[in-house]
Amino acid sequence: MALKLNFPTARASSSKQGFLPCRQMENYIVSVKPKGMCQFTQPHILCAMNMTAGRSDESGKLKFDHIVHKAKQLWDGSPQPVKSFPWNRAFDNFIQLILDTALVVIKYLSLPIFAVSCLSEMSYCAHERKLYFVPLPFLVGAAVAGILRTAALESSPSLKNAEVPWHLIAVAIFFTLIKWPGPYYPYWGRLLIPHFANGALLRTLWFTFLWYRRPKKSSETTVGASTASTEDTV
Repeated sequence: MALKLNFPTARASSSKQGFLPCRQMENYIVSVKPKGMCQFTQPHILCAMNMTAGRSDESGKLKFDHIVHKAKQLWDGSPQPVKSFPWNRAFDNFIQLILDTALVVIKYLSLPIFAVSCLSEMSYCAHERKLYFVPLPFLVGAAVAGILRTAALESSPSLKNAEVPWHLIAVAIFFTLIKWPGPYYPYWGRLLIPHFANGALLRTLWFTFLWYRRPKKSSETTVGASTASTEDTV
């Protein structure tokens, strides 16, 4: 019968009862014989396990290098039209398509989800008879959203002419993360923090609506000005 014992430290000791003197023992295997004698042996099995683990890592690295080598051979043996194809541009267009699709989905689902969550939070406040606390955090959140928008535009004026309002998306994500764990806040946190986030999100949605209206007007005016200039030159 073999038992594995972990002894942190053991001082040298001897007594009249027949105990064996011990030195510092760690990760030793104890063999108990029928006569009560104990024998300590070193764990050769652990060393073998470590050796096999190292071999498995080396085999995984060799397999990865083999796959990379095969891929390089495949690329070198491919025809010239495949090599000259703009793969980087196609990948960028694919990522842009995924982002545009995600933005469209978020745009059409954000309003229903936002309305349902607001009604749920207001019903909780009404159940707790604290509905009169709702306007104050709502107005504070709207003011904070305006401050963040102004700070983003002042720090990076190029956002005014960007194709996507990334600063508004970042603000919306930030307040959504604040609003998400609403039921897990303490009592007053459940009453105030979600409505603070609701005010900020509502004003951010309004800024997004205005942002999407402004480029259309500017593009129409620029197109009209260009057509008028061409007509004058003709």
